[in-house]
Amino acid sequence: MTRPHPNAVPPTGSPWLRRFHAAPAGSPLLLCFPHAGGSASYFFPFSARLAAHADVLVVQYPGRQERFADRCVESLHEMADLITEELLRHLVPDRPFSIFGHSMGASLAFEVACRLRDASFPPAALTVSGRRAPSIPAPGSVHLATDDQLIADIKLLGGTDQGMLDNPELLAAILPSVRSDYVATETYRFRGADPLRCPVTALIGDADPRVDEPQALAWRNHSTGPFRLRVYTGGHFYLVPHLDAVVAELLADLPVRAAASVGTESATSHH
Repeated sequence: MTRPHPNAVPPTGSPWLRRFHAAPAGSPLLLCFPHAGGSASYFFPFSARLAAHADVLVVQYPGRQERFADRCVESLHEMADLITEELLRHLVPDRPFSIFGHSMGASLAFEVACRLRDASFPPAALTVSGRRAPSIPAPGSVHLATDDQLIADIKLLGGTDQGMLDNPELLAAILPSVRSDYVATETYRFRGADPLRCPVTALIGDADPRVDEPQALAWRNHSTGPFRLRVYTGGHFYLVPHLDAVVAELLADLPVRAAASVGTESATSHH
């Protein structure tokens, strides 16, 4: 839950996609999907570090930042359909891309990856963070709770600007989109899909209340490609203090030119 960044540029006027930094010509794409309650600006520091190697496009969900007036979507399947439709307007057959999603964004990233694969645009790699595998339901009732209970859960997970949580006007403005995202994540159920063929990397924090190692390991069942699990110290937003290590993982899986030209050592299994 962050404020819009002044450098955000919607590619060709797309309401769904944001680009924060220019990338070298011919760079592979990296598509990023934010967490529940999150916005495209969350990935600004990732984009800054990756800009020399990848064209980073971040999905902007409706109901937040400059899309504040747009209808929130309370179904991950509907959201995945809408995002896939938008991406198919921008992807080209000879330009490889990989996908990264955190928390709710991991589920969305997977659903979009399957849809793009079925549309003959298979991703070169998928990195999922802070989320159990789709085949393991994550039911919950926080979306039915009071505002105070919802705020308490947001604080439990961390990752939100405390200034926003302490500002009643800002809080009132963001709660509808946050609750909508909670509805989407807590009611999401995997409908079945053929396994992907690309490498899949699962990243988690060792103190994350939302996912443990067995739940993250189950991601290996959703692709016939190579799988690796990386466990970092920290909670649901472990990726903030481990930003450089997470970026190294993303660099390791960038397709073609970037993967060959960047000699970045991958993170080890535990940090």
